[in-house]
Amino acid sequence: MRTIDYIRISVTDRCNLRCVYCMPENGVDLLKHQDMMSFEEIYNLILALVPAGIKKIRLTGGEPLVRNGIEKLIKMLRSIPEIEDITLTTNGILLEEMAEGLKAAGLSRINVSLDSLDEIRFKQITRWGSLEKVLKGIDKAIDIGLKPVKINVVAIKGFNDDEFINFVEYAYKKEVQVRFIELMPIGESDDEAILKHYPIADIKELIETKFQLEETSDIKTNGPAENYRIIGGKGSVGFIGALSHKFCSTCNRLRLTADGRIRPCLYIDKEYDVLKLIRDEASPDELRAFVEEIILGKPEGHNMEDGWGNQRRKMSQIGG
Repeated sequence: MRTIDYIRISVTDRCNLRCVYCMPENGVDLLKHQDMMSFEEIYNLILALVPAGIKKIRLTGGEPLVRNGIEKLIKMLRSIPEIEDITLTTNGILLEEMAEGLKAAGLSRINVSLDSLDEIRFKQITRWGSLEKVLKGIDKAIDIGLKPVKINVVAIKGFNDDEFINFVEYAYKKEVQVRFIELMPIGESDDEAILKHYPIADIKELIETKFQLEETSDIKTNGPAENYRIIGGKGSVGFIGALSHKFCSTCNRLRLTADGRIRPCLYIDKEYDVLKLIRDEASPDELRAFVEEIILGKPEGHNMEDGWGNQRRKMSQIGG
């Protein structure tokens, strides 16, 4: 049986960008405030799940930094002694101004989603936003010690494949880990994902024409990345191949949507309403038993190469 010790919590379905592979330009139907989990409900659920083995948390969205008072939630979760790691994935737009507050609240480290280092291309893929703001946010996170700072790059053939070397040069100069992630046929990217798929093995081969890489296990991570130091550089690179290198057998995570549904697999459209149990005043033991049953039914693998199909959720509504 797999060890499930990691939960990704979507704190909001709202976002201040509209990335083309994640969300339509006009956005999605947003949850009403009362339909989202409160911080107290998230906290009480995690308290109930600690005895089931949960000890690592990642906060996601939408964009988690647009959730008002996110520092309060981090402080609440950090107060649970058994929780070892609290991380957050952001698009970086608000990071520079919020980084110090996040660290003071108890955030361990941060991931920034960034698919281009070119200002014009950045606007194309995000539809709006400022690359300069994101880069300043990354620098701030490095300066105050939210490390390792990880840069998540979705690899898209014909769009940003000419920037892979640029990203590694960025990691060579700065204390960051650039992680190349295969484009997945999920949500808005479904129709073209297979055509635009760039295999991780090919990316690594390309990088090694310019840089020497050394495999390492020293980089702190909760996920499936294969990690390499850049010989002579400050940073490192990682590779995540959800399509070409399925890692389902070692998947250690659950996902919690902003409206309180537990999703045992990102790809498979099966969700379980834990928020209803919480609001019906289920006991901690009942909550834990409910989630342990979900864990027992966690799928052994996905068929992501078949496409997203008719699933109702967009990526921004799941939390990645």
